[in-house]
Amino acid sequence: MKTARIIYNPTSGKGVFRENLADALERLETNDYITSTHATVAEGDATTAAIKACEMGFDLIIAAGGDGTVSEVINGMADFDDRPALGIVPMGTVNDFASALHLPTDVLEAVDFVIEGRTARIDLGLMNSKYFMNIAGGGKITEVSYGAPSRLKAIIGPLAYYVKGIEMLPKITGSNVRIEYDGSVFEGKVMLFLLGLTNSIAGFEKLVPEAKLNDGMFSIIIVEEASLAELGHIMTLATRGEHLKHPKVHAFKASEVKVSSYEEVQLNLDGEFGGVLPAHFINLKEHLEIRVPASFYESNIVNHEPDSDDEEGQE
Repeated sequence: MKTARIIYNPTSGKGVFRENLADALERLETNDYITSTHATVAEGDATTAAIKACEMGFDLIIAAGGDGTVSEVINGMADFDDRPALGIVPMGTVNDFASALHLPTDVLEAVDFVIEGRTARIDLGLMNSKYFMNIAGGGKITEVSYGAPSRLKAIIGPLAYYVKGIEMLPKITGSNVRIEYDGSVFEGKVMLFLLGLTNSIAGFEKLVPEAKLNDGMFSIIIVEEASLAELGHIMTLATRGEHLKHPKVHAFKASEVKVSSYEEVQLNLDGEFGGVLPAHFINLKEHLEIRVPASFYESNIVNHEPDSDDEEGQE
């Protein structure tokens, strides 16, 4: 028998997961999982619960909630040498990470993929002492994602980020930064710098079009200081995945990045406030085992030969 620990946010998605919890448990248990649950009660609780699940030796942790819940669970798991596999049931407003993994938002469909999907090994980002699974960044524009009020996000969903972004655009200015990456250096005023592990943030599904989740490399995007009109044009291009053509947008790959500034520049990790510069980013290649649909595995995993666990998939 295998063991699974469900860590879920009871308020995510208007409580839909909690309404489907009995059916989710039944599906897991009919597939030979001894399953227990933990409902989060406060910020950071999912991290504590994930640490305990790792210490208790669970085979599988299932994170049910938005990107914030998933990020907390991953931060609880990442320091352990012997980590459980991770399954995700997306229940948040935007679900950037789940979208990048091709996961459905229907609770029981997502549970089925956790049970029957393939196991992929994907990269994880480490910034100073914090882990991230999706995108990290800095600059005034990144404040938009955590600046959108929770109430607004609950009412209008991903549109909340754009509403907040339009409100902030006239106030956005560049920040002087130094970015060292794999032996090269960029220095100058930037509106934004991003280190992407996946291709999506705040509903922009083509923001990092070249991202591969197990190549051991960050996809880095830098937007130089730009006028309001130029920023508006870049944001429009980003909705179509064409922003890399703009002359004030730079893109490259790197496995290790150091960013510093004489100014106070805020950092964003997976859509949440991540502190301020300086920051040291390291790509931890294939650090996380995660259950995914075959469609994700075929289009996002590079240079990986399935092992016996992958072929079982499915366990």
